[in-house]
Amino acid sequence: MRLGIVAAPRPLEGATSVAARLGEVGRLAEALDYGGLWITDSLGRGMASLDPLLLLAAVAPVTRKIELGTCVLQIPLRHPVELAQRVMSLDVLAEGRLRLGVGAGSTEADFLAVEADYQGRFKALRKNLEIMRQAWRGEAVFGPALTPWPGHEQGPQMFLGAWHSPRWVDYAARQCQGWMASGIYSTIDAVGEGVANFHAAGGKRVILANVFTDLRPQAVRHPLIERAKINLVCDPGEARERLARIADSGVDDVLLICPFADPGPLEQVRDLAPGA
Repeated sequence: MRLGIVAAPRPLEGATSVAARLGEVGRLAEALDYGGLWITDSLGRGMASLDPLLLLAAVAPVTRKIELGTCVLQIPLRHPVELAQRVMSLDVLAEGRLRLGVGAGSTEADFLAVEADYQGRFKALRKNLEIMRQAWRGEAVFGPALTPWPGHEQGPQMFLGAWHSPRWVDYAARQCQGWMASGIYSTIDAVGEGVANFHAAGGKRVILANVFTDLRPQAVRHPLIERAKINLVCDPGEARERLARIADSGVDDVLLICPFADPGPLEQVRDLAPGA
């Protein structure tokens, strides 16, 4: 089972800029042999946030081998052709390392912020993903076609972030390169059930995203962490046992949300991986 890091950048105290810290986390993740660096997506939730595609574009030049991903990009919030061009641009900058975690979105405030249809988000997800694929292939959708960048006509690898319901797991297996479960909203048993259904449908790669991780004795807690069904906010020994249970569920990758303000523990966390 591979480990990846999820960065959820927040304004930092002191002289360290977000750009400098993000580059530091990216270089450290690569040096410690993490599988990738992933960025979350939010808009209207009452806290400062930044665009995940732009943040990953800043990390691409300071890394060479790790995956750069979104977990997850809320597809219905953006125009699909314009988004297809931005995603293609990032994949070119990342030299094919972009891994696009996509989803319908779950927070109504994000939709209200851009006047998007929250109730119709699942229908929009399917429709917009197909439009994006058409755009990458150079097919006209609404007017003149987007001209694909050579070598990127199929778009980046995509991973569907969704509940473990059979229809979405089946879609992930047949239409995407993998399925992305949530450590916040899914139990280990639910993840294991989803993995079995996903493999039965022909799917290959399962990613468990957004697992809050903080091994410090005085870990900072907040309501979202308290609600998370799978987390590593505990002592190192317990974290090792929880990671082993995650591995036993059949997950291929687990993406850990580590404190953005303190990247120091990343080396300690890496040593807890099964087989490390």
